[in-house]
Amino acid sequence: MSELYDVMILGGGPAGLTAGLYAGRSRLKTLLIEKGAPGGQIALSADVENYPGQLLEGETGVSLAGRMAEQCARFGVERRTDEIRQAELKGGVKRLVGGGGEYLARTIIIASGASPRPIGCENEKEFTGRGISYCATCDGAFFRGLEVYVAGGGDSAVEEALFLTRFARKVTIIHRRDALRAAKSIQERAFANPKIAFLWDSVVVRADGDDVLSALTVKNVKTGALTEIRASREDGMLGLFGFVGHLPSTELFREQLPLENGYILTDEDMRTAIPGVFAAGDVRVKSLRQVVTAAADGAIAAVQAERYLAEQ
Repeated sequence: MSELYDVMILGGGPAGLTAGLYAGRSRLKTLLIEKGAPGGQIALSADVENYPGQLLEGETGVSLAGRMAEQCARFGVERRTDEIRQAELKGGVKRLVGGGGEYLARTIIIASGASPRPIGCENEKEFTGRGISYCATCDGAFFRGLEVYVAGGGDSAVEEALFLTRFARKVTIIHRRDALRAAKSIQERAFANPKIAFLWDSVVVRADGDDVLSALTVKNVKTGALTEIRASREDGMLGLFGFVGHLPSTELFREQLPLENGYILTDEDMRTAIPGVFAAGDVRVKSLRQVVTAAADGAIAAVQAERYLAEQ
């Protein structure tokens, strides 16, 4: 028979790791399940600038997530690497089933986060991994000396564009509006960088090439005009990085929990519609999705899980 935990946390990003820290410190028998490396989306960030108490000499998503994971381990949080395929949330015992077996707990904190939203251009899947990427930290070095394009205009898009200037000869931000949505401090750095150019009021509608991405078709959303961008003969390829938002990882819960635009509805204490089930971080409906708000969600969810267990 599977071991019964007090708290089961699905997701190892900032929300899940903070929930684990608080649950572990409360001496609750806690299991954290993550399908990949600790950190979730933050592990893909090359630079972290806005987390209180971060390393001032330079903080990456990987380094921050690593220290969070060490704190969890220090307080006895168990960790499993598995991809969950089935979830049963109702009843006094919650059940998750993955490739490595089943996991049982009296409460569950869903911190499964979100994944990059597709750019939405034709042939996107065909060229993913062959010129199209969603992680500058992972793939930026592959485009050393080449021209790359970044779709998006928010914080992540502009920050990753800045990171890509370390490798690329030129970085062009393609944005569907005529002004960036990123924080002013980030915008200022981008406008001051001579390697960054901008293509306003535009979206990528098609990717082309033979074995690798070598051409993009861009549409002006105001005029409808189409422009083809081709890699030079010397380069032979170009890069396209997508940072146009995220899709919540809630497919497992669509038939069990109320959702809004795919995100889980909770109250201010991270409680969902099912007793003993909490949600934290990017996976839930909220106005700001940042590392600091994910950590706050995780702390609240763990405290509320402890109170729920005390009342049973």
